Amino acid sequence: MTEIIRTNLLTKNYGAAEVVSGVNMKVRRGEIYGFLGPNGAGKSTIMKMLLGLVQPTGGEIELFGDKLLPASTEHLKRIGHLIETPIFYEKLSAKQNLELHGEYMGYYNKQAVEEALELVQLIGVHSKPVKQFSLGMKQRLGIARAISTRPDLLLLDEPINGLDPEGIQLMRNLFRRLRDEWGVTLLISSHLLSEIEQVADTIGVINGGRLIREVSMDTVHASTNEYIEIVTSNVTNAAYVLTDKLGIQNFKYLGDRIIRVYDTDISQEKLSKGLVLNDVPIEAINRRHHTLEEYFLGIIRGGE
Repeated sequence: MTEIIRTNLLTKNYGAAEVVSGVNMKVRRGEIYGFLGPNGAGKSTIMKMLLGLVQPTGGEIELFGDKLLPASTEHLKRIGHLIETPIFYEKLSAKQNLELHGEYMGYYNKQAVEEALELVQLIGVHSKPVKQFSLGMKQRLGIARAISTRPDLLLLDEPINGLDPEGIQLMRNLFRRLRDEWGVTLLISSHLLSEIEQVADTIGVINGGRLIREVSMDTVHASTNEYIEIVTSNVTNAAYVLTDKLGIQNFKYLGDRIIRVYDTDISQEKLSKGLVLNDVPIEAINRRHHTLEEYFLGIIRGGE
């Protein structure tokens, strides 16, 4: 079995509103799947259906190769999750919260609790009551709880909400480690596309309840154009030099300070020298690729 999650025409209606519409989704074992879409696109609803918290209106779900039925519960022992804002017993410590979670999940492993707290760097405050935790600390504790039972599958809905840059980097490294060392499969939704770009193996783009693209990050990177980005205080003169002096036609403006040159046969050095010799001030010049954000927005807006 190579697919941990498979859905077939998965649909969810609330009254007359169809919030998830005919979704065919595949998440392979041992990968990080980035789930992307605007607010209200249906990401959280699909995750809740995978956990049995919401029942589908139509279609099918397979988890670990077995069809998910309304009464199915055994698969939950193999899933860790963080959906929306994590809730804890505020008067208990972080360690006590995780131990209690292990008890009602039927997973009795004190070492796993200590390891989970260490992985999210909460080991120094594990005895403090959770009510004294900041928003970012509670978010990290929510992730620790999700991994404390050593699951095969992790469902994480906006897992880096409330984290500072150091906390975001910590989670980025943790997600890779869970995949590479523990063999965990991760389904992660996030609005921070730059973070998803750094960890995901596959992305699924959902909009208006429909899964409109499912593609590997290798394919995304291979399909995005390389360009040279010029930042200058005089784009008019820069455009004149590009066209009349350097014979470059394939470029476009971004605002009143940036030009992107898509004719990458010319070297960055030659381009820079040509502009400077023609009195065009250059604040920055760099060779770049289109980002996942640009790819995502192109799909959402109906482009490629």
